Amino acid sequence: MASDTPTLENPPSTLDPRRWIAFAVILAAGFMDLLDVTIVNVAVPSIQKDLEAEYSQIEWIIAAYVLSFAAVLITGGRLGDIYGRKRLFLIGMAGFTLASAACGLASDPTLLIGSRFVQGAMAGLMVPQILAIIRVTFPKHERAKAIAIYSGVGGSASAVGLSLGGLLVQWNLFDLGWRPIFLVNIPVGIAALIAASIVMRDSRSAHAPRLDIAGMILAIGAVVLLVYPLTEGRQKNWPAWTFIMIGAAAVTFAAFVVYERRRARTVGSPLIDLDLFRSRPFTVGLSSWLLFWIGMGGFFLIWTLFMQAGLGWSPMRAGLTSVFFAVGAGIGAGTSVSVLAPKFGRWVLMAGGLITAGGFGLYGWLATHYGSDFASWQMVLPLIVTGTGFGIVVAPTIDMLLGQIPEQEAGAASGLLNTGQQLGLALGVALVGIIFFGQLDHDSARGVDAVTAQTRTELSTAGLPGPAQEQILASFRACVRDRSAAVDPSAVPDSCRGTGGDARIATTLADAGAEANAVNFAHTFRYTLAWGIGLMALVCLGFAALPRDVKLEQHEIVDLDDELVGV
Repeated sequence: MASDTPTLENPPSTLDPRRWIAFAVILAAGFMDLLDVTIVNVAVPSIQKDLEAEYSQIEWIIAAYVLSFAAVLITGGRLGDIYGRKRLFLIGMAGFTLASAACGLASDPTLLIGSRFVQGAMAGLMVPQILAIIRVTFPKHERAKAIAIYSGVGGSASAVGLSLGGLLVQWNLFDLGWRPIFLVNIPVGIAALIAASIVMRDSRSAHAPRLDIAGMILAIGAVVLLVYPLTEGRQKNWPAWTFIMIGAAAVTFAAFVVYERRRARTVGSPLIDLDLFRSRPFTVGLSSWLLFWIGMGGFFLIWTLFMQAGLGWSPMRAGLTSVFFAVGAGIGAGTSVSVLAPKFGRWVLMAGGLITAGGFGLYGWLATHYGSDFASWQMVLPLIVTGTGFGIVVAPTIDMLLGQIPEQEAGAASGLLNTGQQLGLALGVALVGIIFFGQLDHDSARGVDAVTAQTRTELSTAGLPGPAQEQILASFRACVRDRSAAVDPSAVPDSCRGTGGDARIATTLADAGAEANAVNFAHTFRYTLAWGIGLMALVCLGFAALPRDVKLEQHEIVDLDDELVGV
């Protein structure tokens, strides 16, 4: 290793005058990564129709990215320590750009799923270098500013992905439909590659660790064994192998812990330094961080389902409505980092969790109150409240939790925090999907009961006798029940086909079906958000375990805007 190569232990003797330009490059990379976590959600109907995909394949198009990302993330950080962080960043960015092109050109669901796996894996190589590069590039008095900016911008990217995805699908650029949601990464990726190769300094660990191949295989195996059955179980009607795989995940995780402890005592260079978990505040804080992202991953899924499958909104309308969440996230992130966190420490994180829970509760109540009449402007307040809570938690958490462990262990700890975020998103999609669709099936009669009286009146007006009305209403009830129980919410069950050829009856039943569907989705949305509220309560309890005096140092974040001007 060259003697002038910076390391975490031996930072550069002179400040890099291009450090803020390099920071802008890695900021763009981090933004692209988190953008691709959610940008697919609003494009689901278009992708499904164009590729004639089964709904289980659609779920994998969403989950493949975060699953492979979470599985590769820690290994990616270790590879950067060994072979150089700039090199791994460039490899990851190049692979991410090529995989994005493959996603945009995919001709069938299998190719798209495979490309998403590769895209996530390349992000897993790229992203863990970001915090390490920040730590080795910036002096201590600037480092907290950079981490805070990165956390805030990255946190809002998930919401921006929903907005941008909706716009790109609706614009149908060059008649490409949904494909620009992936193709947009190509020019950004190329520009970032060129800029990073010019302005970014390389760095690596002063004491190059050995690659823990066995630990890597066990870690990836445990993640896959857990997430795969959770994603596939519902549509397969929970066969025995799904529970066997979940049990095997627990066994594999236990084997991973035993192996890592033994490797730390003998060979050294474990994939995860388990000594990090000796810090109780860090361990509980990391658990809270994981639960927070489980709740948010589930929210992003059911939110887009409610707007599109429940209310029948277009991708553009759903995407533009989600802008208000991004606005709230920006407000929360900026306020927490610049004003609140330096003064109030852990209380800010707890308040952020409570505000998020309050936003969930308000959103759920308004959904059931307005039902199919829920308008975009009526979602503004709950989305801003939820987004504000989200931003308050996301922006300062990484810096606060890293402060709970020794300086020399910060690189490994930041890798765990990134892994917790991605694994939480993947688990949120899988777990909350189970809750949401299970409740939608269980509660299908609610929507029918809400529209039966009006439908009966309209059938009477059309001149149908009583027995015929009862027969049609019975068929209508079966249709709504079968649609709610369907694995694919966009599928049309056999019980919903045919109305006897009468256009008036067909129109009446179509309107009633849309209303019943909206009622069912609204109540299921509120029910599932109640689980999210419970998760946020646990998040608050976890953050309460942080030391009373944990906070961002005020002198490290003042003049934030002045630093941004110099980028």
